[in-house]
Amino acid sequence: MRHRIAGRKLNRTNSHRAAMRRNLVASLFEHETVSTTLEKAKEVKPFAERLITLAKKGTLAARRQAIALLGNRDIIEEEDGILVKKGTIVGKLFSEIAPRYLERPGGYTRIVRLALHRLGDGGSLVLLQLVGEDEKPKKKSKRSKPVKTETVPEQTEEPATEDKQVVAAMEPQETEGLSQKDELEEDMVESEEQNKADDKK
Repeated sequence: MRHRIAGRKLNRTNSHRAAMRRNLVASLFEHETVSTTLEKAKEVKPFAERLITLAKKGTLAARRQAIALLGNRDIIEEEDGILVKKGTIVGKLFSEIAPRYLERPGGYTRIVRLALHRLGDGGSLVLLQLVGEDEKPKKKSKRSKPVKTETVPEQTEEPATEDKQVVAAMEPQETEGLSQKDELEEDMVESEEQNKADDKK
């Protein structure tokens, strides 16, 4: 039974597997994306992220530890047909890659599956990439707390001058309306009395 056996053998010896891991991570830091099989990418991803976390410290001890784990391969580029040394892998890791992720708590790499298979054995191919600066980490969803509503006290201030004018303009109309009603009622009462008097005659 396969209890408590971590990692993948990848059909390699210990030394071959360690060398492959170092070379693959060095290529990832140099080119920032690398194409490989799914199993290799899953094996290499934690190692790459551990090195970036180490590089975020930026100390001399961290740099020496990174060199011990990764090696310090030179970055060589071709310019006008001439090979030019552009620095080292650990130098790029500490000066360019690690400062990007200072505010990111993890998840520096991603695996993108491709719709391609290796010709020899049909192994599924993927891209192992460094995550861009603009991509923010996913935040854990928190339960929404009920919003406290503050009761606003009623305003007891006097209305503005315009409001006073409007109220003053409306008051006479209301009083006039009431007085007109009273007059109409009185007229109706008088007319009824007159009718009764005429009937008696």
